[in-house]
Amino acid sequence: MGISSALGPAREVRLSAGRVRYHETGSGTPVVFVHGLLVNADLWREVVPALAAAGHRCLAPDWPLGAHSIPLPDADLTPTGLADLIAEFLDVLDLTEVTIVANDTGGALTQLLMTRRPERIARVVLAAVDCYEVFPPAPFAAVMPAAGFPGVLRAALASMRWRPIRQSRLGFGWVVKHPLPQEIMDSYLLPARRSAAIRADLRRFAVGVDNRDTLAAAEKFGSVEIPVLVVWPTEDKLFPMELAHRLVHDLPRATLKTVEDSYTLLPEDRPELLAELIVEFTRLHAAP
Repeated sequence: MGISSALGPAREVRLSAGRVRYHETGSGTPVVFVHGLLVNADLWREVVPALAAAGHRCLAPDWPLGAHSIPLPDADLTPTGLADLIAEFLDVLDLTEVTIVANDTGGALTQLLMTRRPERIARVVLAAVDCYEVFPPAPFAAVMPAAGFPGVLRAALASMRWRPIRQSRLGFGWVVKHPLPQEIMDSYLLPARRSAAIRADLRRFAVGVDNRDTLAAAEKFGSVEIPVLVVWPTEDKLFPMELAHRLVHDLPRATLKTVEDSYTLLPEDRPELLAELIVEFTRLHAAP
């Protein structure tokens, strides 16, 4: 198990809640990636090289969402707490003119970030994300609170040792159209299976998920001046296209691009196209 070398060398930054591991490669205007639940920086392994080649400094952290390697037992892992953690990451590394690229749960955190702490952000890409009432999406709405019961999360993760379950709708079947490599599934699933501290972080986040946070963020969308690219799979199983149209309608500077042959995890199913769309968007909205 390990993070792809395509993301650049591993580094650590010390934040008020503890250490966060991230990978960095390239130079130029910064792009910071925000992944979702039970994945890590490996999600971006086939997106980052194209962005680095296009002149971007790419920073891919392992956010404490269940596939991270450094526990954060003292962190506020509510959605708003995590949004503030991302803001602190930008502050401590003194990143400016940042493009945030978010997917899945990471998109909900990014909506909180851009409505709470937008000062360092120049552009945002929301690629198939939780938003509005859909946080979490329906298949997981009953499962997330159950994570708080003793043994439930450990048992669920233990079942993922079997490849057919990993690829089923009990595993990654809802979010990826094309099968994941075994080593990538290991990268995503083994940290929480092996570490009680990582499971504890995951549990704390899962039980705190509430769409009141995304609905509150949406109430502030009208004042968001940041250009936003909304990228949405036409075949998404979790997030209907209606959500993408609502985002574009409510965010004053948002545009929509649709993608075929993909489910929610666009960086897995269509990484080359996603990278192309991001580069096009950053060039269109480059700083003068």
